[in-house]
Order: sequence, then C-alpha cells, then structure tokens
Amino acid sequence: MLARAAIRPVASRALARPVIQARGVHFENTVYNNMPFDYRNKTTFAIKLIAYLGTGFALPFIAAWYQLRKSAGAGAA
Repeated sequence: MLARAAIRPVASRALARPVIQARGVHFENTVYNNMPFDYRNKTTFAIKLIAYLGTGFALPFIAAWYQLRKSAGAGAA
C-alpha cells in the first residue's frame, strides 16, 4: 500500500515532463571552427590578445593616475 502510494507521484511527474528540445545552433566542431573567435593567423591573434589583456591589466593603473592627477589639480586652485 505504501509502496504504491510512493510510486504514483513519480510516475505522474514523468508523464507530465516536457520533451527536451534540441538547441537551434548547429555549428560543426571542426578545425578552426570550435572557438568563438578566429585564430588562424597567429600573429594577428597574438596582437589582439595582448591588446585585450593589456587593456584590462592597465585600466586600474590608469584610473589611479587619473584620480591622483585630479586631486593634485584641485589643491593648487
């Protein structure tokens, strides 16, 4: 009796579950097509990567320099 009561809700949930749909994106995972960016030309890729990472690294230093410059100019006036 208790076993049947425990099975019933599980079976009804399994029937009510929606069918899982496939994603609408159909990219082929082939050579040079498995990343969201192009890296065939290694020199161009290296320049872009260094510029991207360098900007992120330099941004706090540029912000600190700007804030120090801004505060130094306010004291002179």
